[in-house]
Amino acid sequence: MENQVGNRAVVLGGSMGGLLAARVLAGAFREVLVVDRDQLIGVEGPRRGVPHGRHAHGLVARGHQILEAQFPGLTDELVAAGVRPGDFNGDIRWYVNGQRLRPSRSGLISVPATRPVLEYHVRNRVQAIPNVTFLERHDILGLSASPDGARVTGARVRAPGSEEERVLTADLVVDTTGRGSRTPAWLEELGYARPEEEKIKIGLAYTTRHYRLDHDPFAPDLAFIPAPTPDFPRGAFFYRLPGDDNRVELSLTGMLGDHPPTDPEGFTEFARSLPVPEIYETIKDAPAIDEPVKHQYPASVRRHYERLSRFPAGLLVLGDAVCSFNPLYAQGMTVTALESLVLERHLEPGGIPDARAYFRDISREIDSPWDFSAGADLGYAGVEGKRTAKIRFANAYVARLQRAAVDDAELTNAFIRVAGLIDQPPALMRPRNILRVLRGGKAHPAAGTPSVPAAEPDHDLGKAA
Repeated sequence: MENQVGNRAVVLGGSMGGLLAARVLAGAFREVLVVDRDQLIGVEGPRRGVPHGRHAHGLVARGHQILEAQFPGLTDELVAAGVRPGDFNGDIRWYVNGQRLRPSRSGLISVPATRPVLEYHVRNRVQAIPNVTFLERHDILGLSASPDGARVTGARVRAPGSEEERVLTADLVVDTTGRGSRTPAWLEELGYARPEEEKIKIGLAYTTRHYRLDHDPFAPDLAFIPAPTPDFPRGAFFYRLPGDDNRVELSLTGMLGDHPPTDPEGFTEFARSLPVPEIYETIKDAPAIDEPVKHQYPASVRRHYERLSRFPAGLLVLGDAVCSFNPLYAQGMTVTALESLVLERHLEPGGIPDARAYFRDISREIDSPWDFSAGADLGYAGVEGKRTAKIRFANAYVARLQRAAVDDAELTNAFIRVAGLIDQPPALMRPRNILRVLRGGKAHPAAGTPSVPAAEPDHDLGKAA
């Protein structure tokens, strides 16, 4: 091992963030130990630790590029497992306010694997790394540290049903336990300040159901995605599941407490309210495989670790434990992958990464996606937050760009590249794009768009928030 940093790194959490962290840590430590409360090895379906794994997931273009670079041949493996890739623009029907954005070839690959399928194949790749091991079905209790709290020296864990606590000594601990991360509380226990938290309360919920069809409604495309907007805040992700048995997944979405119901009749009626009638017409008489299941997402949360003036050595945080994005924009896994590349760069000099420098660098990766999604959420009148002149201008401009993209495939591609984290948002303001927006951008009536009933706040919303 050329640049060995230490003997052992412990990764808390075995989801996508933990797997990507383990992949880069394996090149710098003699042993990498991934700890999770769930069973991981061999699990192909949803698991308790990823409750949103039952619902639609998206890996945007930049995320796919990183995964393929870190695990060469991964795309081919997914194809062999029945996943059908395609073009992010040309093979997906994107709708805004009932109007389809004009498609063309973007050159960006969409790999519409479900979250469990994607995680299964990535985990198999990480499991094959000789110096990575998994400690499954163990609760994570906290950290161990030096007497003065200046350095984290490991993690405390316990097997279910056992009263015996076990200390996993480590040169570096990386917390990838997601939005429920307890690192802020652990820092306080060690005498440090908690990071500042920024929240955007969106009151989002997904409700998902699966069907088996007697035909392929997508051919030759991959999916129908009516994106929610402030003018029409209900949305959906409708796509085929991997395999050749005509199974499809429909995830309905609603903001600010206007949640898709979990009773079959209510679910179907919610689908009927979408401004894309093809979805309702496809599922209204189709045999369902299961009952609708809901997952609530009350708020996007960003923890500003980069603003802390003190932080213990030997501890880092990565993924949703730092920033948990509105899942409608499908940025989470990709930003996590970008953060793992930052971790890799900080390991290259050959020492334990300086936490404050690491947090400053991942903050730069988070800034643009956070501004993009949080700013867009503030376009909804019911979302609380400060609407600066910059945010108001950006939302008005993007709305006009989307209207123009109904007739202009180049603008669709420009938007897809920004949403896919290939280009930065200022790319939408390039002179040629501004000219195309100014020439277009007129309102297109959505013929036959159903009316949306007044939203009735979900009674569980306040509890979840």
